[in-house]
Amino acid sequence: MTALTTPDGQTLLGLEAEARRHGRGIPPESLHGEWWLDQLWGKQGNGQGSTTALLRGIRACLAITALDGRLQLRNSVRLGALTLEFSGPGWLGGKRPLLRFRFERMVLRWGGREIWQKALPAPAPNKLPFFALIACERSGNQGWLAARGRGGGLAAWRLRPAAPRG
Repeated sequence: MTALTTPDGQTLLGLEAEARRHGRGIPPESLHGEWWLDQLWGKQGNGQGSTTALLRGIRACLAITALDGRLQLRNSVRLGALTLEFSGPGWLGGKRPLLRFRFERMVLRWGGREIWQKALPAPAPNKLPFFALIACERSGNQGWLAARGRGGGLAAWRLRPAAPRG
């Protein structure tokens, strides 16, 4: 099987315009998995090469668990054995849809062992972070996800295949 190719910025802008007009029926189950940052673009679709390289270098990952229609998100970065992660619930709304989320906990891990954690205060309802989902394409254990964040940037992630069991 060949890898699914992440669209370029201009293609994503076209997909975004279509999603705004007609919506996208993206079911929660299609979001399930570990999504590793692949590309970033600015508000107008211009490439953000150095920021993308930095975030790839620290292994930026958006992990989404979808179970019985409920979403749990974990956003993390890793530098060597040190991992910083934020986690909390998420939910889909609207026809586009918007993936809204609230990080309730911040954890620092060393080699997988939790060394520090902090509960995070809830933001005001109108300040919740979100991703306006543009498209999600999956085939087996491969795929990509694209969205525009609250700050206006455009991001594409690649699905990390699950580790083989054995």
